[in-house]
Amino acid sequence: MLYFTRWKALAVILTALLVCLCAVPNFFPESTVKTWPKWAQRHVVLGLDLQGGSHILLEVDSNSVKKDKLDQVRDDVRRVLRDAKIGYTGLAVRGDNVEVRVKDTDLANALPKLRELSQPLGGLLGSSGQRSVEVSDAGGGLIRLTVPPAAITERIRQSVEQSIQIVERRINELGTVEPLIQRQGIDRILVQVPGLQDPTRLKELLGKTAKLDFRMVDSTVPPDQATQGRVPPDSDLLMSASSPKVPYVIKKQVLVSGGDLTDAQPGFDQRSGEPIVSFRFNTSGARKFAQATLENVGQPFAIVLDNEVISAPVIREPITGGSGQISGSFTVQGANDLAILLRAGALPAPLTIIEERTVGPGLGQDSIAAGELASYVGSVLVIVFMLLTYRLFGFFANVAVAINVAMIFGILSLLNATLTLPGIAGIVLTVGIAVDSNVLIYERIREELRAGRTAISAIDAGFTRALATILDSNITTFIAAAVLFYIGTGPVRGFAVTLGIGIVTTVFTAFTVTRLIVAAWVAWKRPKTVPI
Repeated sequence: MLYFTRWKALAVILTALLVCLCAVPNFFPESTVKTWPKWAQRHVVLGLDLQGGSHILLEVDSNSVKKDKLDQVRDDVRRVLRDAKIGYTGLAVRGDNVEVRVKDTDLANALPKLRELSQPLGGLLGSSGQRSVEVSDAGGGLIRLTVPPAAITERIRQSVEQSIQIVERRINELGTVEPLIQRQGIDRILVQVPGLQDPTRLKELLGKTAKLDFRMVDSTVPPDQATQGRVPPDSDLLMSASSPKVPYVIKKQVLVSGGDLTDAQPGFDQRSGEPIVSFRFNTSGARKFAQATLENVGQPFAIVLDNEVISAPVIREPITGGSGQISGSFTVQGANDLAILLRAGALPAPLTIIEERTVGPGLGQDSIAAGELASYVGSVLVIVFMLLTYRLFGFFANVAVAINVAMIFGILSLLNATLTLPGIAGIVLTVGIAVDSNVLIYERIREELRAGRTAISAIDAGFTRALATILDSNITTFIAAAVLFYIGTGPVRGFAVTLGIGIVTTVFTAFTVTRLIVAAWVAWKRPKTVPI
């Protein structure tokens, strides 16, 4: 157990050295680290509680998700019946149902067609027989399509997952460092942005759905008549985004949606010098936009963002290049923010801010100071205890623990992990666990010495027989850390990460580094007694 081949000893030393070197960037200013090669720039990121920042809890508007789902079912019903050439009347959303009336002679044909809209829900719900839509004959030619609660819940779950991706893209466009974005519960998203002290602009970006549509202006009805309630059934009355508010009658049919955009960049108009947003469509969007502008030359069309008209220019000539620009009395930051929103994509449902906190850098510094103090006091007490109790072997253990802590920071740097105050607590706890492993080994050596073994034999037996006990205790702790990581959120996961990494490095240092140091001492001294 004490014998190391030259290659094995070299592998242990190189492994520990390389992992410890990964922690080096943490000791240099970030401005210096940025001048290094990309692969050498990995470092531990301080969490919200250590460097301050913004904490925002968002909630997906479940009523909007439900409305969109029912509207989708209504549109699907219209499409299916038209494709099947089945006449219908009274197609509308009523409560949680979509109802449509067909002739009794068409009922036998319409029901199977509409039941094709009902799909099994994914995952465990699907295996239990739940479906996305329940189609029933209500009598008298009335067909009722009901969206069950399970389907709404599944749609909310999908909306949250999609929203997380879009929120992450929007925040990354701001150039912030390591934001924490994760799901909480069924319909909530937690956003933490370390280092961001003014969350105003962040809230503006996250609060906008950014649903962009290109639609025609309905010129058949003057806006003043529409404001009096005379809006055609195929049009909407929308207001301008800029002040003073100007009413527009906009057709409901969407010519091109924001989903067809591939890029959006802020810029300046070459003629007027005002801020604009240039956009570019994908192939499908470019084709649809060219066709729409070709058929409506001389007619005004509206650029609608979140049900507000940004601008309503007149189509002077067909736009066939697949690109264009949006102008609307933007400020420079407004144009930049709109470009960010369009590039990131539209949210599937509105997000509401239900909780907001701003942690100042002063509080973060207090947390760092408290964590450092706890670490220093705990480490000093451990070092003194080991030296007083085990003397030279206590010194060996302290060296191994120092290497262990350096390896923890090296692995955290490799992962670009975020270090929080609970994470520091996990590192301090790891120091205790690492020392505990050495205590088990050394106490086992003492028992072997009392049993009459020679010094070298007792040391070898101590390492060999303590292995099972140390593995058992560390594996159970690692399982607990894994459970905390998977079911915990935020700070709890930070604690679990550092604890889990610490357990792995503890087992490594206890059975390689400490053993290598002791083996080197034994080979050098050939002791007759053990100073333990």
